[in-house]
Amino acid sequence: MSTRLLYFFILGDVLGAGVYVLIGSVAAASGGAVWLPLAIALGLATLTAGSYAELATKYPRAGGSAHYATLAFGPAAGSLVGFCMLAAGVVSVGALARAFAGEYLQALVSAPTAVVIVVFLVALALLNIRGIKESLRANVAASLVELGGLLLIIGLGAWLVVRGDADPERLTHVGTAEQGAVPAVLAGTVLAFYSFVGFETSVNLAEEVRDPRRSYPTALFGALLTAGAVYVLVGVVASAAVPTDELARSSGPLLEVVRRAGGVPERLFSVIALVAVANGALLTGIMASRLAYGMARDGLLPAVLTRLLPGRRTPWVAVVATSGVSLILALTGEVAALAETLVLLLLVVFAAVNCSVLVQRRHPVGNDHFRIPTVVPWLGLASCLYLFTRIEAAVWARGLILVGVGIVLAVVNALRARRGSAPNSHDGQRVRRDLDDGGPGDGDGGRTSVSPVA
Repeated sequence: MSTRLLYFFILGDVLGAGVYVLIGSVAAASGGAVWLPLAIALGLATLTAGSYAELATKYPRAGGSAHYATLAFGPAAGSLVGFCMLAAGVVSVGALARAFAGEYLQALVSAPTAVVIVVFLVALALLNIRGIKESLRANVAASLVELGGLLLIIGLGAWLVVRGDADPERLTHVGTAEQGAVPAVLAGTVLAFYSFVGFETSVNLAEEVRDPRRSYPTALFGALLTAGAVYVLVGVVASAAVPTDELARSSGPLLEVVRRAGGVPERLFSVIALVAVANGALLTGIMASRLAYGMARDGLLPAVLTRLLPGRRTPWVAVVATSGVSLILALTGEVAALAETLVLLLLVVFAAVNCSVLVQRRHPVGNDHFRIPTVVPWLGLASCLYLFTRIEAAVWARGLILVGVGIVLAVVNALRARRGSAPNSHDGQRVRRDLDDGGPGDGDGGRTSVSPVA
């Protein structure tokens, strides 16, 4: 995978469906200065991204966050973190599938929700099984459509300002009737943070990057900064163009900008929003299947998940398994509940990753890798702990059930490791079958290598 493809992978995952629906929620929480919590959330996300950049270039392996936690704290911690990451990915795909069947699609065609969800997830699974290159090429096109839609909003909002139909003074309004300036901005920041998650999925493709040391940090920080700049500009024009109370009430806040500006068919923007949702689901589905494959290869999940499709070299069993669970969630859950649970699960993962990078500083490796200043992971950990305090009790109740399942799995794997039955342990070395180009997804076969067990 080239730097350009990785950049678009990360950009497409970050520029997912969140910004198309969350601007109104941020406005309701923080007031007219929507751009401010978006900018703060970008800073918080960049802190944890720094830890990912160091670990992904130091240990470029599928398994990502789970692998880092295993190295730092042992197989039990790795199992828990990996399960939380995997659960977050599966939950996210389920939420996006449910969102795809929602109002944007209904504005174009009337179809039963259950049928749309099934067809949508089956199509994504088939594209994922087809191969990583095909999936990422589709992502490049979809990412450009998503980005084009947001740039369209920025242009329409700027036009409203120029022709005098906007109110730039709203950009300085901080706080709501219920909360003062500081707590309102912090509440909005928690919501805005959701718009930036997605960058963490890219570490599971580190094996498939040609030169991780150079490519990964460039693609990661470049994509985050691009997304952040676009988000802040969208927040500026949306707030200036649409009164705050109307923005807060709308379930399609960016459509309000389109309606006020005129000249662009609402159906066209609905198509763009659907592309954004579909692309986010595709990229997250890739992450979930590769993570399941990596955890199974490390002995943390059933070995059947390591089976590859002959010729294509894609982990088809992992794709089918993760897509099946997402289908059940999409048919039985609501978007809001699934999204809130996702945030909690990812905060567990982010906190563990920030701790892992600090612990692993004591264990240098032979390969050259990116290194972030020590203060960055400490600040990243502090940001995660703060965001934990903003999670509602009802979300904790749901999320702790999944975390509890992960803890049980971690205990089982820890007991297996103590008994010496872990399949990735044999005389200090492990023989594994590498996938072509360093990971799953290509069609020209694989190669065998020997690497030490950490």
